[in-house]
Amino acid sequence: MKIYLVSLAAGLLVGVIYGVLDVRSPAPPVIALVGLLGILLGEQIPPLVRQWRQPEAAKVAWFGDQVKPHCFGQLPGAADKSKTVKADA
Repeated sequence: MKIYLVSLAAGLLVGVIYGVLDVRSPAPPVIALVGLLGILLGEQIPPLVRQWRQPEAAKVAWFGDQVKPHCFGQLPGAADKSKTVKADA
């Protein structure tokens, strides 16, 4: 989570610098970023609906294992669960 906060702080700093220099940011407009967020979240709807229609008892953590990593990426310092399971076995 720390890397996301550092990234946000760096972006804010650059935004302030652009504002002080009175230049336009090369970043895409907010409406385009909202559209990208919609695409990312909409991509998760079909698998979520499939899971609700055909629930499997073994996949109780499906949302946490499938949706969260894809939407938010792997957080820094998070261990890969498959590697830790193999190491424990």
